[in-house]
Amino acid sequence: MKTTYHKADSRGHANHGWLESYHTFSFANYRNIKRMNFGVLRVLNDDSVSGGMGFGKHPHNDMEIISIPLSGTLKHNDSMGTESIIKKGDVQVMSAGTGVTHSEKNASQNDSVAFLQIWIMPRQMGLEPRYGQINMNDGAKPNDFQQIVSPNKEDAGTWINQDAWLNIANFDKDTTKEYKVHKNTNGVYVFVIEGKAVINNQILDKRDGFGISETMSFNVKALEKSQILLIEVPMS
Repeated sequence: MKTTYHKADSRGHANHGWLESYHTFSFANYRNIKRMNFGVLRVLNDDSVSGGMGFGKHPHNDMEIISIPLSGTLKHNDSMGTESIIKKGDVQVMSAGTGVTHSEKNASQNDSVAFLQIWIMPRQMGLEPRYGQINMNDGAKPNDFQQIVSPNKEDAGTWINQDAWLNIANFDKDTTKEYKVHKNTNGVYVFVIEGKAVINNQILDKRDGFGISETMSFNVKALEKSQILLIEVPMS
């Protein structure tokens, strides 16, 4: 088993007033040659946007972009004609493909919105752009792994153009579960959204990250009530 540990306070940080963002991997003005990616996981940003503010329309191409709200509400618009609101419990996927422009703005004028923004490099370039959205409450699994993203249209959750699986775990204290990796060429990046957990004798606090590869399974134990995100991706 090969592991990488990223403490929460080792992340890049940007405060633009209306936007506060923590970058697990190099992004924008945060450059760290040792923190470029984990396999095809390119971006894991922990963002908070003030009321009435947001990201204006901007372009992307050939990237799988996943947004997971943690509090508040986001208003989405894109060049595919999609208009939607996403809130805590929702998962949004945008396959940028040949090119798409979009905006993500705080739907509230007063309250801030917090969300995770994840970029995964696609398996195939030049595909037609696509939008997807689900609500996790529809298949909530307490004290288990809940699949929210996969490569398969017919599978649980929504899907992306990559051999990647994302799971949310809502664990009570002292819950232990074994995670089984889908492909032997994949690794898993574990991100503790809330709480405290231990993997392979490494204690992980809130917003810590832990990359695991070269193994087909590992145990996750919650040391207190926790919410944990697992991002399984190809390592090359």
